[in-house]
Amino acid sequence: MEGRGSHRFLQVDEGIPGRGLFRAEDVVKMEGHSRGPHPSPWRGAMRPSKHSMQGRVCLVTGATSGIGKALALRLAERGATVVLVARNREKGEAVRAELQQRTGNPSIDLVLMDLSSTESIHQGVADFQRCYPRLHVLVNQAGLVQSQRTVTAEGLETMFATNYLAYFTLTNLLLPQLKAAAPARILNVTGGIEAAGSIDFDDLQGEQRFSWSRALAQSKLADVLFTYELARRLEGTGVTCNALNPGGVKTGLGKGAGGVPELFMKLGSLFFADAEKAAERFVHPLVAPELVQVSGCYFGPDGRTLAKSSARSHDEAVARRLWDVSTRLARLPVARAA
Repeated sequence: MEGRGSHRFLQVDEGIPGRGLFRAEDVVKMEGHSRGPHPSPWRGAMRPSKHSMQGRVCLVTGATSGIGKALALRLAERGATVVLVARNREKGEAVRAELQQRTGNPSIDLVLMDLSSTESIHQGVADFQRCYPRLHVLVNQAGLVQSQRTVTAEGLETMFATNYLAYFTLTNLLLPQLKAAAPARILNVTGGIEAAGSIDFDDLQGEQRFSWSRALAQSKLADVLFTYELARRLEGTGVTCNALNPGGVKTGLGKGAGGVPELFMKLGSLFFADAEKAAERFVHPLVAPELVQVSGCYFGPDGRTLAKSSARSHDEAVARRLWDVSTRLARLPVARAA
C-alpha cells in the first residue's frame, strides 16, 4: 500500500559523480558500475505500463503539443483527471476536445497560464486551487528556444523564465495540493544539453552575453538542480520529485525560433522519436506503483533507466543559491520551503 511520509533514501554509488536516491527497500544492489548510465533498479518487461490512474488529478504544462500533449493523452487513457495548462484558450479547448474524443475520458480540464509570466502563473494556480484541493501528479515540461534574446513583461530573459522559473514557481505554489494528495509525484522534463550548462549568477538573464545554446543549457541545468534540491526538501512529505531526459523527440520546440536553433531542430526531427510513442515510456515514472517513493532521480529516455546527470547538477551550494534567487524572482515568500 502506498504510504505517506515514509521516504528512505540511500546513495547509489559514491564513485559516480551525481547522486541517485532510492527507497532502500526497492533498490537492487548495484556493484561494479561503469561511469555510464545506472542500470534500472526494477525488473520486468519493457512494455508500456497500464496502471490505472482513476481518482488521480494530474496537471500537465505544455499540453497543447509535443511531449506535454502526448503525456496528457497517456494519463487520460489510464482514467486520470487531467488538467491541461495552455496559454491560448482556443488551442487549449481544441486539444481538450480531441483528447476527450480519443480516450473516452470526459475528465479533462483546462487552465490558462502564460508560463513566461510569474503573474500569470500565480493567477492560473489560484484558478486551479478553486476547483482542485488535491494534485497527485505535476508534469513540468513546457519550454521554448529562441535565436535572439527577448525579455518578458517582468524583465526576465524569456527562455530562463519559461524553461526554468515557470517550473520553480508553479511547483512551489502547488505544494499544498501535492502534499494534501500524498503520495504525489512531480516530474521535471529537462534535456541532455544540461551537461553543457552553467549557472552564471552575475549574468543570469543573459544581459552581458547571450547565445541561444548557452541560455537553453543554463535553463535545463537549472531544472535538474531544482529537481534535486526539491527532492531533498520534500523528504518525509510523501511527495517525490524526479527529472526526465526525453532524448530526441519530435515536438514544436524551436518552431518559429528562426536562425540556427530552428534549423537545428528541423534537421534533428528527421531522426527524433514520435512524441506519442515516446510518451508510453515517459509516463512510467508517473504511474508505476514500485516508484511511488523514488525521488531525486534522473531518468533516461526509456523512462526506466537511471541516467547520469552532470557533476554541476549536483552542486548543492549552487542549488541553494539558485533557490533563493528564484524565490525572489517568482515573488514567493522568502521563507517558503518545501
